[in-house]
Amino acid sequence: MSSYEQPRWLRDLQRFLPLKSQFVLSGNVRDLQTNEVAPGVVVPQPLNDVLADTLRKAGYTGVVLYDPVGGFRTVPWMGEDVSTGDTLLRELGLTPNNGQAAASLDLFAATLERLVCRQGDPVALIVDFASRLVVRSPDLSATEHQLFTRALVLSHQARSRPAGAQRRPCFNPVIWIVEREGDLPDWLLVNNPRIRSIPVAKPDQLARRSLAPALLRPLAAADLSPDVQQNAVSAFVEGTEGMLLLDMNAIAVLAKVEDVPISRISDAVRRYKIGVTEDPWRRIDRNKIRNAEAFVHERVKGQPQAIQHMLDIAKRAMTGVGNGRRGNRPRGVAFLAGPTGVGKTELAKTMTHLLFGDEGAYIRFDMSEFCAEHADQRLIGAPPGYVGYDAGGELTNAIREKPFSVVLFDEIEKAHPRILDKFLQILDDGVLTSGRGDRVYFSEALIIFTSNLGIYRTDEMGRRVPNVSASDSYEQVQAQLLSEISRYFKEDLNRPEILNRIGENLVVFDFIREDVAELIFEQMVSGVLADLQSQGYAISLSDEARGALHSLCLKDLANGGRGIRNQVEAHLVKPVARAIFDQDAQPGTTLRVRALEAGVLTLVAV
Repeated sequence: MSSYEQPRWLRDLQRFLPLKSQFVLSGNVRDLQTNEVAPGVVVPQPLNDVLADTLRKAGYTGVVLYDPVGGFRTVPWMGEDVSTGDTLLRELGLTPNNGQAAASLDLFAATLERLVCRQGDPVALIVDFASRLVVRSPDLSATEHQLFTRALVLSHQARSRPAGAQRRPCFNPVIWIVEREGDLPDWLLVNNPRIRSIPVAKPDQLARRSLAPALLRPLAAADLSPDVQQNAVSAFVEGTEGMLLLDMNAIAVLAKVEDVPISRISDAVRRYKIGVTEDPWRRIDRNKIRNAEAFVHERVKGQPQAIQHMLDIAKRAMTGVGNGRRGNRPRGVAFLAGPTGVGKTELAKTMTHLLFGDEGAYIRFDMSEFCAEHADQRLIGAPPGYVGYDAGGELTNAIREKPFSVVLFDEIEKAHPRILDKFLQILDDGVLTSGRGDRVYFSEALIIFTSNLGIYRTDEMGRRVPNVSASDSYEQVQAQLLSEISRYFKEDLNRPEILNRIGENLVVFDFIREDVAELIFEQMVSGVLADLQSQGYAISLSDEARGALHSLCLKDLANGGRGIRNQVEAHLVKPVARAIFDQDAQPGTTLRVRALEAGVLTLVAV
């Protein structure tokens, strides 16, 4: 376990206390902060408590806290009587009651001046929620303008003096706590050498690791081995990447309340992120996946390599192998490339049905609808101040509602390049921040991209020509598509990092070959006849009609299975529907298709 290191913002504050009269802390100020209250004892504390403890150790004899609602109050030292704080507030011209004193904005401005100019032992003022002191920063009222003008003048008039045993120079500093630096007037901060702006960053891995043992201690049994505890700390730290210390504290409380053992702290992290206790990935029948190949082949014809690859991804998603290092990453990622109509989208639907037993867990986005530069706002939501801000984004809302799902981004190459940057966040961090500021986690989703990239290329004359054809072997198709896809992302988009995130999960589909087309044709015709049978029409095809339909459907396989479906609908479904309507055939009758010539079907009663 590495030794504790103070956060950078706190080291910065301590370094400049003898040099600056005012400070502005901004950023992650509403989170808990790490604080070493005793050697080797690190605990989470609110920012104000950490500040007060730091100022006490630096030699300050009193800390006054102000906020727009509660007014003034003192922060008592350990064992200090509240009357001591009342004495300090009276010195500042206030009327305290049990350590607190209400104050209007005018009184706050006057008290600010008395504190900064106070002689004797140094004291500090923490102005919490300073962002709420003004209604609109660019348009200050007279009272607000007077307050910050006085603060500006005081920042230059303040003088340090030696204090404490070490006789270090000390001001009576004012520490403004804001969400953003822009919440205070620019003319107070810009080019003001007497004010130090200090950003408070979100906790990094070092901060989370220093705090994790203290948070997990209530979950640890007395006889817990050091190895198990160390593994739990590592899992806790890695699983909370990008989260706040407040979130870590809440996860530890959740684990305690729901009796989650320390060895399964990752499960408590998942429950906190997703908001549900159940884990559908653990409820999936493993025997169903082991024997799934035949089921998938029933719906997706002629793609053994792609099917095997997707089943391997599903098995990895179920076991969680490889997700331990970065627990936020999606359960699985696949990039399905190949000609149109070969089963890419159908495979995604089939995997959804196989994993969750319900295609309702399938979320599809047609990326041709996201070709505009600002279309990313549809996915994550409009930023504050824009129309639709309260509605959220289509993608972020869908994942919050169905965290356990298969998310299909269809025809990804048609999306605007700006959209692809969002996928980098999903693939690498497994999280997106919506327009409303909510963090949405993709750690329980299976992400699938489909694309027709590589089927065509641009020749030297700028013409679009075929890059592969059905006469090529699968090995040739695979090599050509992978090469063209790599070139597209590296040269055209200048985003090779996207392919790097996908890794070896780029799956190439083959063309629909004639033997596979036969299977698709038989399946589709049988499906049409079975559907008619369910409606009460017993319809059969003569050998002559079937042969004619077969020739029409398999004449051109350029559009794959979708082309076969189109031919079946044009030359069987529509003519049958027309004949039933024209002949006023009633359910319960038996009909036979005797001939099919030039799209004209001969249907007779048997």
